[in-house]
Amino acid sequence: MYYNRVIPCLLIDGHKLIKTIKFKKENYIGDPVNAVRIFNQKTVDELIVISYKLSSKRQKPDFPYIKELSEQCFMPMAYGGGINTLSDIRKLFSIGIEKVVLNTMAFENPADVRKAVKFFGAQSITGAMDVKRNIVGKYTVRINRGKHNTNILPSCYARYLQKIGVGEIFLNNISNDGMMQGYDLDMIKEVTKSVNIPVTVCGGAGKIEDLQKALYKSNANAVAAGSLFVYYGNRDSILINYPDIQYKNG
Repeated sequence: MYYNRVIPCLLIDGHKLIKTIKFKKENYIGDPVNAVRIFNQKTVDELIVISYKLSSKRQKPDFPYIKELSEQCFMPMAYGGGINTLSDIRKLFSIGIEKVVLNTMAFENPADVRKAVKFFGAQSITGAMDVKRNIVGKYTVRINRGKHNTNILPSCYARYLQKIGVGEIFLNNISNDGMMQGYDLDMIKEVTKSVNIPVTVCGGAGKIEDLQKALYKSNANAVAAGSLFVYYGNRDSILINYPDIQYKNG
């Protein structure tokens, strides 16, 4: 039986675990290492960790700290943020990361992404796309922490990512980030039907039913969320949590 993945997505700023609303309004959550240890106890499928400010600042990943996180992580861990070269990718794999999530690098340097796929295998390379609605409600792909508008439609960019060889797409909705009002299922459908590689979706989950809808009504292969797994209630208090196993297959 096909097994759907339910993935916590942790945003880090330095050594701080944070949560944003539409990539703004940062809220300090706590210690990332402590969050990883809690997720270890909750039989989490896998974990995505994003240092979301590094690409816009053109800074390298904090490899010693990422190694510390990976050593504490008992489930597969994906990492994104500040990855710009094949050397960065190689070093991340050497310290225990199982997947790299490439955003700005995939847009600016597809030749090296192809090389990474050849060297390390497509299954270990995820192409990320941050999307945002404009004033007329049309989604376009953004890079550099959402600051630069590529003016490319999500479905077109998804086909581009598939063409350069990535094994999976991480689709993150900036407009829904932290809102906890559900995923944009129509937009997700446009992306999933345009490619034949797995698509993990993130941005908007506020309850278990939102995860189920994304999996069964938009053909997403996996669901990721931040606020749902770090807040109790509607951002009333901080509580690292994860749904019971029976929810994962509807």
